[in-house]
Amino acid sequence: MSKNWQIPRRTFLRGMGTVIALPVLDAMLPSARALAATLGAGPADFPKRMAFVYLPNGMNMAKWAPEGVGADYKLSPTLEPLAAHKSDFNVISGIVHQKAKANGDGGGGHARASATYLTGCQAKKSASDIHIGISVDQVAANAIGDQTRFPSLELSCDRGQEAGSCDSGYSCAYQFNISWRSETQPMNPEIEPKAAFDRLFSSGSAGESRESRLRREQQNKSVLDFVLDQTRGLQRDLGTNDRHKLDEYLTAIREVEKRIEQNGKMPPSVPEGAMGDMEGEYTFERHVRLMFDMMTLSFQTDSTRVASFLVSHDGGNRPYPFAGVPSGHHSMSHHGNNPEKLASLAKIDRWHVTQFAYFLEKLKSVKEGSGTLLDNCMITYGSGLSDPNQHLNDNLPTIVAGRGGGTITPGRHLKLTPTPMTNLYTSLLNRAGVHAERFGDSTGRLEAIA
Repeated sequence: MSKNWQIPRRTFLRGMGTVIALPVLDAMLPSARALAATLGAGPADFPKRMAFVYLPNGMNMAKWAPEGVGADYKLSPTLEPLAAHKSDFNVISGIVHQKAKANGDGGGGHARASATYLTGCQAKKSASDIHIGISVDQVAANAIGDQTRFPSLELSCDRGQEAGSCDSGYSCAYQFNISWRSETQPMNPEIEPKAAFDRLFSSGSAGESRESRLRREQQNKSVLDFVLDQTRGLQRDLGTNDRHKLDEYLTAIREVEKRIEQNGKMPPSVPEGAMGDMEGEYTFERHVRLMFDMMTLSFQTDSTRVASFLVSHDGGNRPYPFAGVPSGHHSMSHHGNNPEKLASLAKIDRWHVTQFAYFLEKLKSVKEGSGTLLDNCMITYGSGLSDPNQHLNDNLPTIVAGRGGGTITPGRHLKLTPTPMTNLYTSLLNRAGVHAERFGDSTGRLEAIA
């Protein structure tokens, strides 16, 4: 192979109804940058990605809050599963969502918490006349989404309910969506891992994609089987480092396919007071982790640079027997300072943080130059409520993981005076290459993350 052999950045492997975007390879870089990649390319050589992960029903804040500030802080019991990644994220205290408060609108704290989370706007209290604001992820998608195959990716593990009233007169759309294309139009998330996978790795019309998927399933084939000849031809021309990177990527795709098959389809909505998993093969943990895998693959291949993940909807009463809590989440969140309920809520919180640790590990396992995929990400993780017993929107539990391509200094606990969440979002937009002086109810930029 010629040392100057190159392939276009937007190279795809294509088969019947299948398109597989490739990760960033040294052979895609101009010769000068290829040398830099060999010596250790910096984060500025790679695109910046944004993701927002939403948890429902607030937290047991006494078990969430870290001890100390700055780089020498001590992880709390809830955050301990993140110990191996402590240098890769900031915990931020003092974040507020003023527009998620009642502000004269009465009850509906769960609907407002999720509706306001990415918009920074007050939701109109109505079951039919929906009005909120464009969300931060869609502001980014509108500005940079034309640079990727998909402008954005929206995921959830809960079946949506768009019609009717779900919380004290608020439309159900507010609770089952955090991403909003416009003031009146939510971006409905994909809830089935298999459908999300097919979206990432299918081509052509919807009918063609369905046909090819059915054919794969009937023949018990992987998407990789349809691009096998192209893969072999490409590997012959790639350098050793690129061959290794491509092998790792294709292996990851196949592993995700297998785990999707193992998990089966999502069960029906969990009824109030239900105990345990609803169907045999399905597990909530596999579902959550598969969605984290989808975000990793989409970022790794630069299929999108913007993603949101509504893990579960606010007010949901899913039981967590796998975390030692057979009772419903919402029931435990209204703890009334009962020690047993608070302990159960802390177990649920820690279980979710453990899944987030899995996501960070996946992002760190993908090498980009001298760093990792996580180094080029900005991942916001948290909830629209702090203490759920009082539906508080002050001091929201917030983590920002990744280095934003070298624009964020992680590894600290930042303890702020009350600061709008939208100040953080304005700063993240700027780091993603989106010019924004203000967003939502922001009062400026949150420069403390630099």
